[in-house]
Amino acid sequence: MTETVTNDPHKHRYELEVGGELAIAAYEKRGDTVVFIHTEVPRALEGKGVGSRLIAGALDDVRREGLHVVAQCSFVAAYLRHHPEQQDLVA
Repeated sequence: MTETVTNDPHKHRYELEVGGELAIAAYEKRGDTVVFIHTEVPRALEGKGVGSRLIAGALDDVRREGLHVVAQCSFVAAYLRHHPEQQDLVA
């Protein structure tokens, strides 16, 4: 089974299901900017790279949509610091 990051625009969050557990990255959309406000990874999935895969997939979607990012969430901010190749997305 392939893990796929999906956007649920009605709930304003990106989701990644792994082993029946759901990791989320909540956001607010402001014009052409996606403001990431909270990332949540279930305890059972912590330390397994799930959060990073979730954010990588979310940023891929943001890029495809031609949008920009503001990282109010500390996890997303740290991810962006460690992935300079994504800096062009930062508003």
